[in-house]
Amino acid sequence: MTDSTDRRLIGRFDHVVIGAGSAGSVVASRLAADPARKVLVLEAGGKDDWIWLHIPVGYLYAIGNPRADWLFKTEPQAGLGGRALAYPRGKVVGGSSAINAMIYMRGQAADYDGWRQLGLTGWGWDDVLPYFLKHEDHIAPPPGGLHRSGGEWRVENPRVRWAILDAIRDAAEAAGIRKIADFNTGDNEGSAYFQVNQRRGRRLSAFNAFLRPLLDQRDRTNLRLETRVHVERIVFENGRAVAVEFTHGLGTPSAERLRVEVDGEVVLSAGAVATPALLERSGIGGGERLRGLGLDVVKDAPGVGENLQDHLQIRPVYKVHGIRTLNGDYAKLWRRPMMALQWAALRSGPLTMAPSQVGAFVKSSPDYATANLQYHFQPLSLDSWGSGLHPFDAFTASVCNLRPTSRGSVHLRSADPGEAPVIAPNYLDTEEDRRVAIDALKLTRRIVTQAPLARYRPEEHSPGAVAQSDEALLAAAAQLGTTIFHPVGTAKMGRDDDAMAVLDERLRVRGVEGLRVIDASVMPAITSGNTANPTMMIAEKGAAMLKEDGRG
Repeated sequence: MTDSTDRRLIGRFDHVVIGAGSAGSVVASRLAADPARKVLVLEAGGKDDWIWLHIPVGYLYAIGNPRADWLFKTEPQAGLGGRALAYPRGKVVGGSSAINAMIYMRGQAADYDGWRQLGLTGWGWDDVLPYFLKHEDHIAPPPGGLHRSGGEWRVENPRVRWAILDAIRDAAEAAGIRKIADFNTGDNEGSAYFQVNQRRGRRLSAFNAFLRPLLDQRDRTNLRLETRVHVERIVFENGRAVAVEFTHGLGTPSAERLRVEVDGEVVLSAGAVATPALLERSGIGGGERLRGLGLDVVKDAPGVGENLQDHLQIRPVYKVHGIRTLNGDYAKLWRRPMMALQWAALRSGPLTMAPSQVGAFVKSSPDYATANLQYHFQPLSLDSWGSGLHPFDAFTASVCNLRPTSRGSVHLRSADPGEAPVIAPNYLDTEEDRRVAIDALKLTRRIVTQAPLARYRPEEHSPGAVAQSDEALLAAAAQLGTTIFHPVGTAKMGRDDDAMAVLDERLRVRGVEGLRVIDASVMPAITSGNTANPTMMIAEKGAAMLKEDGRG
């Protein structure tokens, strides 16, 4: 690794938080709330000064756009017929919360109780619920104590409804999927409208909810944010993290090499893709792997970069007739200025849409104790995120396996800090995952053929009615499958006797001092739903543990 003597020292801080995304924004805000703590936040992306990062439907333009997306790609996936997938990750402050689906989802109580049963004290449902509630600002908290208002993280109802989605809910009910009011009670089985993280019809990112308000305080001098910086490594002396080295303008003629020293702890909140890569560049990872890349080994930690889990969404598309969808509205040029005016004047209408408005959680077979499939029903269709809408009216019945048994990895490709990592999710690598994919497509067809949808003459555009056998359905799943952008688990927490556990249950990196990981990487097993809000819960709890441990 390059000698540190050619770097300009920018100062000393109590804490350096690496990443201003879903986790880092929460962590930094909680640490900086104490004026006695000096906090530096290092963000690789830029500012969120693009209108499509604030208009909810802007995800259609942000995903796949180098202004907002790191444009990672997976390795060719054997389970997907050799296809390599785009792997979107947010490239601005707010991280992936600036381009995601905005869906407020906690997962299932059984997810967290499962973590506790792995020996992770303090991570059961009853333990983590207060940390979800701590920052929640629910638009209308129902009685019962499962929601609250007054926090930074706004939860609202969708501001647009589509008759096609109501018909889909009716069809799901006819297929045995009950209607429920709330996905976030600990049991999410059933169908409902998703609630969203928006404020009065605008996207709310973690950065804008938690960090910007502090940065905007003119008298706050203990918080500093640096954007467009690339962290090369965390520096250790005598087994303790003492500094962070990074570069402004990596790969440009004006690049400046910098260093910051740390008196307290470094918090790594770069996400499930960037976090393991940075750990490896810092000398924490599988020893043989690091030596093969020419990197010094600070701590031999074979679990770094392993245990990657993600939700693979399979996206059947159904043409419909005699009912509105976003495809048809968008195709009518005269409607577009009306949509823009409706959003600008009323903060309502199609431009407030999250990618999905209606969801359903269901069991693919009686073998599962809780729902193991999640549907995202969308009044639109396209070949892939970032491509244009289809020129016909249609809906998408995206379905994913909530608890895949396949495991993948994220590792450095080389010691070059500017090179993207090797992302290998290994989708559909297990027989169980392949069976669930087949059953999911069969269940989708059963829903669509129910009477409430019959009047709209749904026609299966993809995979198409020709796919009937299990073999054909599996091939269709391989062709239609794509990430739903939920990578987790690549620096998991675990017990002392788990050789693959990178962290202890207090999110401290094993074998070194002064370094924690607080982001989606820490999950030992993926949660049963969208992962942004569980990640923010982890950030809330992780920041509290860091402050508690500092008292001793």
